[in-house]
Amino acid sequence: MDYPGNIFVVAAPSGAGKSSLVNALLELDTRVQPSVSHTTRPPRGQERHGREYYFVSPQEFDSMVLADGFVEWAFVHGQRYGTSKRAIEERIAQGADVILEIDFQGALQIKRIFTNAVLVFILPPSWEELRSRLERRGEDSAETIELRLKNAGEEMAQVREFDFVIINELFERALFDLKAIVHAQRLKFSAQRRTRADTFKALNIT
Repeated sequence: MDYPGNIFVVAAPSGAGKSSLVNALLELDTRVQPSVSHTTRPPRGQERHGREYYFVSPQEFDSMVLADGFVEWAFVHGQRYGTSKRAIEERIAQGADVILEIDFQGALQIKRIFTNAVLVFILPPSWEELRSRLERRGEDSAETIELRLKNAGEEMAQVREFDFVIINELFERALFDLKAIVHAQRLKFSAQRRTRADTFKALNIT
């Protein structure tokens, strides 16, 4: 189905700066709305239920899987994450642009269901910088950091499947690149024809 809103899917290895970039974009562009995923992992720091994630039990997650409630779900670092299909469809049907922060597995699943989805992958400038960022967060044990770095290699190998790639070396530049992708998508012929249907009709463009 051709919805009036756009879907932007942002994936990255842990520590590449995905969440910081998406949060900065949301502050600058009110037309972009976040998609809140469900997860079985516990909250971190100041995270709140319904804001960063819907924190649910494994049993609740299983029930949603059986009810076909997720457009995608996957195991990531030993926990499950899923994106509600109904929540996305409702927002893009109303013309909103929805942005999702998910792993590469979920991103590819989203693309199979919503073929117009725009996939964006965030890369770190180097392995050394990625390790440094993970250590500076101060949230994970040394063992967890090593696991995240191991997983990062597998995740970054999927970058060729994405539409756009941003190397987050300088945050301001990476944010500019992300804003440019969103703006360019809105200017595509199909998007303009949906959002400015009256103008196209007045100009006899079909």
